Amino acid sequence: MATGGRGPVVAMAAGSTLSAASVLLFLLLVLPRVSQAQTFFLPFRQPETCGHNQYFDISALSCVACGANQRQDARGTSCVCLPGFQMISNNGRPVICKKCPEHMKGVTEDGWNCISCPGGLTAEGKCHCPTGYILVERNVNGTLLSQATCELCDKSENSFTAANALGNRCVRCEPTFINTNRSCACSEPNILTGGLCFSSTGNFPLRMISTARYGELGVSFPSEWFAKYLQSSASACWVYGNLTSCQALGNMCVMNMNSYDSSTFDACGLLQVIFENTAALGTVHSVSFWRQNLPWLFYGDQLGLAPQILSTTPLPTNFSFKGENQQNTKLKFVAASYDVRGNFLKWQTLEGGVLQLCPDTETRLNAAYSFGTTYQQSCEIPIPKILTDFPNPTFYDVYLEYTDENQHQYIWAVPVLNLNLQHKKMFVNQDSSSGKWLLTRRIFLVDALSGRENDLGSQPSLIRVATQISLSIHLVPNTKNGNIYPPLITIAYSDIDVKDPNSQSVKVSFSVTYEMDQGEAHVQTDIALGVLGGLAVLSSLLKTAGWKRRIGSPMIDLQAQKSVSVLLPVPAQEKRFVTYVGCGFALKALQFLHKLISQITIDIFFIDWERPKGKVLKAVEGEGGVRSATVPVSIWRTYFVANEWNEIQTVRKINPLFQVLTVLFLLEVVGFKNLALMDSSSSLSRSPPSYIAPYSRILRYAVSSALWLVIGIIQIVFFAVFYERFIEDKIRQFVDLCCMSNISVFLLSHRCFGYYIHGRSVHGHADTNMEEMNMNLKREAENLCSQRGLVPNTDGQTFQIAISSQMRQHYDRIHETLTRKNGPARLLSSSGSTFEQSVKAYHTMNKFLGSFIDHVHKEMDYFIKDKLLLERILGMEFMEPMEKSIFYNDEGYSFSSVLYYGNESTLLIYDLMFFCVVDLACQNFILAAFLTYLQQEIFRFIRNAVGQKNLASKTLVDQRFLI
Repeated sequence: MATGGRGPVVAMAAGSTLSAASVLLFLLLVLPRVSQAQTFFLPFRQPETCGHNQYFDISALSCVACGANQRQDARGTSCVCLPGFQMISNNGRPVICKKCPEHMKGVTEDGWNCISCPGGLTAEGKCHCPTGYILVERNVNGTLLSQATCELCDKSENSFTAANALGNRCVRCEPTFINTNRSCACSEPNILTGGLCFSSTGNFPLRMISTARYGELGVSFPSEWFAKYLQSSASACWVYGNLTSCQALGNMCVMNMNSYDSSTFDACGLLQVIFENTAALGTVHSVSFWRQNLPWLFYGDQLGLAPQILSTTPLPTNFSFKGENQQNTKLKFVAASYDVRGNFLKWQTLEGGVLQLCPDTETRLNAAYSFGTTYQQSCEIPIPKILTDFPNPTFYDVYLEYTDENQHQYIWAVPVLNLNLQHKKMFVNQDSSSGKWLLTRRIFLVDALSGRENDLGSQPSLIRVATQISLSIHLVPNTKNGNIYPPLITIAYSDIDVKDPNSQSVKVSFSVTYEMDQGEAHVQTDIALGVLGGLAVLSSLLKTAGWKRRIGSPMIDLQAQKSVSVLLPVPAQEKRFVTYVGCGFALKALQFLHKLISQITIDIFFIDWERPKGKVLKAVEGEGGVRSATVPVSIWRTYFVANEWNEIQTVRKINPLFQVLTVLFLLEVVGFKNLALMDSSSSLSRSPPSYIAPYSRILRYAVSSALWLVIGIIQIVFFAVFYERFIEDKIRQFVDLCCMSNISVFLLSHRCFGYYIHGRSVHGHADTNMEEMNMNLKREAENLCSQRGLVPNTDGQTFQIAISSQMRQHYDRIHETLTRKNGPARLLSSSGSTFEQSVKAYHTMNKFLGSFIDHVHKEMDYFIKDKLLLERILGMEFMEPMEKSIFYNDEGYSFSSVLYYGNESTLLIYDLMFFCVVDLACQNFILAAFLTYLQQEIFRFIRNAVGQKNLASKTLVDQRFLI
């Protein structure tokens, strides 16, 4: 028991000891690592900061000391032996050097051996030979000589050799030396330039200008490249017809922006001299501007030549937006490329961003050459990147490749409009008249070479960058097959003064536009506007005549006063269209406001046909007695009808919110807005990697207006065919309500024209209990009572009315008393309160209009007739209500024309125009939809509020009861 009792204690002690040991071991292993705080910073060193006896370790990124008898090499990333020491080991690590013996102080060119020298030593400890001699250190089989020798190259006529630039080989002398002087020397009076020798007896100009023109900065810069190679290239081109030299001279002319003046001999001037003096050589490919051996840089300097080149001869092929095997759906531009020395590099397609300085995906870059796609690209590029990517310029002669009907391949030269070109010190290509343009051929993107002043290896002081490149395609007028004129490349260069390249950048852009002569379209548009405008004026005159008749005016009292056949207009050509749309919106807005004001200022009165039911005893105030009086007629039926009229004032056949949201959904979510892009694709979606062309304002208008009209018409058809038939028809329900309430509506939209809704109950009374009401409805359903129409045995309850002037004058006299409560206090009668006078006037008006409808007033009678078909079409009345008023049967419920309901087409088109005008201004469908819905709600609120107030003032209905 004792042993068993100690077991747990011993076990616990052992466990504690083991735990303590584990913790101790952990602390011994971990704490030293934790206590030594790790650092992740190191001194910043660059190779040029290392000392002469140090090199830059590319692994440790720090300066490390060279070994004994060593120094830093030219790059600064390794060590080499000091002069007088040979290498004995070099395995990628620092070399091991050994001192040469006294009798062999020289070191071979490769640095591995010591050798005796025939003469002196260079600063590097190598053997030195005089000018014209070459150093020989080994036999032909590679055996090292004990003593190096200096061998003189044979300059005799049999060999014509001289030492090469490295001094280790004898090579044949430059041919111009031999041809000019029959030796390897270019002695006076011959001319040595650019490593070439030319005779001074020729007639070539000696005063050559080796400066680069920077017209944008207004300076001429002494270019080291021009100083070294201009004269030699020009001389070799003229004297020997050297093709590479001619191309190099042409490149220098292009670097000077193709600018020349007959009085100076710069690059372009020299090229022009050669061109004029080599006419005997003939032309290339029958092109008069292309001389044999010379590059084709100009189209000539005759005035009016540019329009002939650009718009006289169409390309002998056609293009389409879509085609089999993608043939003729892409513009296949190719370029002959040359380096700055005039060497031909290769033929290359422009796809892949050859002329596009802005980086992008290959798909987006190549979208520029998809026919019909308007392309725009711009970016900002740092100057260091330009200097790195374009140390030397590359030159391009651009052609358009095409296939004729016989499947033969050809190329068409693409002209260039260089906006920086100066002719006689004038920027002629910046003139608005194409007749003054001078077209050229060759272009480059970046010139960072001609701006180097003293050393071609130094950083340039000035660089020239093609900041704007535009490719324009012009469609042949009246074409049905997609024929185009030669494309035009318009290019503008910017001259940049390089001061602090790390903080400088340049904005560049590339675009492709498609144009066509819009003159015929403008003429057709003007004709259409003239014809439609004439019809609109005629319609307005007819409407004015009808309006004048309706207001009772006797006369008009105005004073006398698949294949491509068409392309989208460019933004500058859209101004006229935008102007037309703006004018159309202004006129439609004016029409809308006119209708709105007309609707809220109508005259309306509710005729109550209800008559008192018997008499009641009524206490007489102030007399202390009673007397019998007629039972008052309840006003609640009139209030109820007035409230329903107030509710239907802004009822529409479409749901404005649904209209806006659906159009916005189709444009933004479904992708119909992509149909407005200036490209040939009809796809509703665009993949993110693909190029997104800019929007056309005309297409945005067309797409949005088409969708708006389609959705609106669908809503109207649904409302008329389904909703009104099977759910509710508020207009007809209002007419039924009038009849059930025993209330007629007398409404004047003009002074002598308006509408009448006959709501007189066929049961005599409407103010009754539920049982009698149900009985009346049952009798009416079983045809046990007369019909509801104004004319006996008819159902016609709605009429257009043209009242006589006498009737209107009588109406105005009563109405003046009815509305006098709103007039000045001095005009009010002192015999009673204003309200009592208004109530009296109300009953007077109710009695007068009721008696008028019942033909009581023979001097103000009316008759009922149908409108003629032509009257319905023109919307006017031929017969004037001279002695009698006229009631026209109206089965179309045209009284809704004083409501939103009857003006749906005007409202729909006004909302459409508002939506489109906002979008044209801001290019944002979401903002246009929001503002359109906002203005709808604002005008609806104004219409309800002002219409409600007008209704209360015209009918004596308390505005508090209008909901």
